[in-house]
Amino acid sequence: MRVFGLAGWSGSGKTTLVSQLIPEFVRRGIRVSTIKHAHHAFDVDQPGKDSYVHRMAGASEVLVSSANRYALMHELRGAPEPTLDQLLARLSPVDLVLVEGFKRDRHEKLEIHRPSIGKPLLAPDDPNIVAVASDAALVGLRVPLLSIDDVPAIADFIVSRARLSGAA
Repeated sequence: MRVFGLAGWSGSGKTTLVSQLIPEFVRRGIRVSTIKHAHHAFDVDQPGKDSYVHRMAGASEVLVSSANRYALMHELRGAPEPTLDQLLARLSPVDLVLVEGFKRDRHEKLEIHRPSIGKPLLAPDDPNIVAVASDAALVGLRVPLLSIDDVPAIADFIVSRARLSGAA
């Protein structure tokens, strides 16, 4: 599995871009999965659901399954948060895993940067950022600049960097 990340400040458009890239990769015949880092209060389970009752009763893992999908919830209960490598090991094999967040991990990343949100570029301080996608002209970058609105070109860049076949 090839791993490629999207990093950027909150509100920069990472999730929007990932949701546009996924169908582009699928159209090209590239099997893709995603891992998204979430905030501490994140929870997929809700009070009143049987799975929630199981977790609150002390189950270490709860797997909910239907004819359409399944979801595994693993309670950390004070254990350290899993590393990206540990999470990747839990995925079924695919061609490409897009990683949203985990900006401090050491995998190749595309920075999503919008000057309008008022945050600095990450690229100057992160050698793992191999390109920047932005909605503005940026000067003095050490990496390629891509238009945040050109999803096919961004997909081409990721396919090339990840050494995948399937470029359109």
